[in-house]
Amino acid sequence: MTETPHPLYDRHADTLNRALTAITERGYWSAYPESPSPRVYGETAAADGKSAFEAYLGGDFPLDQPGSGDRVATETSPFGVELAVRYPHAGPGELISAASAALPAWRDAGPQARVGVCLEILDRLHKHIFELANAVQFTSGQAFVMAFQAGGAHALDRALEALAYAYAEMTRHPGTAGWEKAAGKGDPLRMTKTFHVVPRGVALVIGCNTFPTWNSYPGLFASLVTGNPVIVKPHPRAVLPLAITVKYAREVLAEAGFDPNLIMLAAEAPGEKLASDLALHRSVKIVDFTGSTEYGDWLETHARQASVYTEKAGLNTVVIDSTDDFAGMCRNLGFTLTLYSGQMCTTSQNILIPAGGIETDQGHKSFDEVAGGIAAAVGKLTADPARGVELTGAIVNDGVLERLAEVTKVGEPVLESRNVAHPSYADAVVRTPTIVKLTADDTETYGREWFGPISFAIATDSTAHSLELLRRTVGEKGALTAGVYSTDEAVLDATEAVAVEVGVHLSCNLTGGVFVNQSAAFSDFHGSGANAAANSALTDGAYVANRFRIVQSRRHV
Repeated sequence: MTETPHPLYDRHADTLNRALTAITERGYWSAYPESPSPRVYGETAAADGKSAFEAYLGGDFPLDQPGSGDRVATETSPFGVELAVRYPHAGPGELISAASAALPAWRDAGPQARVGVCLEILDRLHKHIFELANAVQFTSGQAFVMAFQAGGAHALDRALEALAYAYAEMTRHPGTAGWEKAAGKGDPLRMTKTFHVVPRGVALVIGCNTFPTWNSYPGLFASLVTGNPVIVKPHPRAVLPLAITVKYAREVLAEAGFDPNLIMLAAEAPGEKLASDLALHRSVKIVDFTGSTEYGDWLETHARQASVYTEKAGLNTVVIDSTDDFAGMCRNLGFTLTLYSGQMCTTSQNILIPAGGIETDQGHKSFDEVAGGIAAAVGKLTADPARGVELTGAIVNDGVLERLAEVTKVGEPVLESRNVAHPSYADAVVRTPTIVKLTADDTETYGREWFGPISFAIATDSTAHSLELLRRTVGEKGALTAGVYSTDEAVLDATEAVAVEVGVHLSCNLTGGVFVNQSAAFSDFHGSGANAAANSALTDGAYVANRFRIVQSRRHV
């Protein structure tokens, strides 16, 4: 039995085939342009997208799905913009019942139909990328260009990457096979075998505040394309980007003849604990989560009926041994620490520098000169508020402000955080990064995550000591990124060996336009699943293959 191609599969087959090639080549490729330029998207696209975003504000979000009829509004913009969007509310039972009813027809449609519909959803979202970018900006605190890129184009790339991996896994085996075995002098034994791709069940995506689309799209689309209905539970402070996603996905599903309840929004009332109630429901078989280590660990321990995919937190670390481009190193690290005020799960926190200093193209630099050089680069990027806020964005929540206050009580400041008045949004909460000097003995301080614009310059006995700290801290607490600067190939090799040992992705000698806290779909893996910071990787075969099973039937010919 050969699966009949779906019209939407035919429409997007070229994109899928290119994505399938990209995940095997691992070079640079992107399906969605990351520049918001009018030359790329058209002269009116930006204004139309902003108008569409503003039309949601202060009103009932247009989403027709099962629910009690009441509405919830929980978002507060880091930029001080009044959002007050009211979302439909539903209990776990209503959502799961509707999702379960939608599953059989979606399962029976087959991989080609499902991937065609999912590709059409991505195409629809791409057509509304400016609308999506504004929603990401004003809920997460990202500056607009970053919101457009990370929350729009790059999120769509990550979704497409997940679709490619999932389609490859679903079609690894044939749909049918003829089986024949010799049986002595009699006729051979002959059977026809059919292999069904069977989804696990209802999937739950638990979104985060900082990157509501980038972190949610891989799991959402990996589950949906493998046949699982998806309940999307956004962070209460970043509902709108995922509500928009669900809205357009439901439109496409309905247009394609499928039950739109294959994807639903689970907006949460204050204090409701909806994520936990859903995650523990016996019908929920897949959970995707990005957020705190504490809650991620809780999900892994308690949601035992489900396959749980988590991205949590860790101690991202940079080892500085030497450099042949001191200015470039400082600029690169300065940008890394400044981007989105360090509110990225990949931003470097612990910078390990020998107490005796390092050798550079500018001669020997002391520990203080190295730390000061990085601080000066941050200061230059943030000196002009009008330019600086386009990198820093705004502070996402009060927890970051609390950590900024707490860190003033430890170590010695190399660079102090400043309040910045946003030139466009008077009520925006903006803070510049701080860098604090510590010794290697201050493990209670740098041995925990300080999410936000907080980094530590840590004096070590030597580069060998730095590598031992990298091994110990990341081995115990995990990390999503590590970096090293050295002119010595032996040091680079030794650092790579430690990175492999503790399962963290390593970047070496970044001095130009590539930064340790950025990763590119189709080329870079995000998270490894090999240390405590995440139990999975975006995106590999393991991330998608456990979202379905192969069930066979066989008949004599």
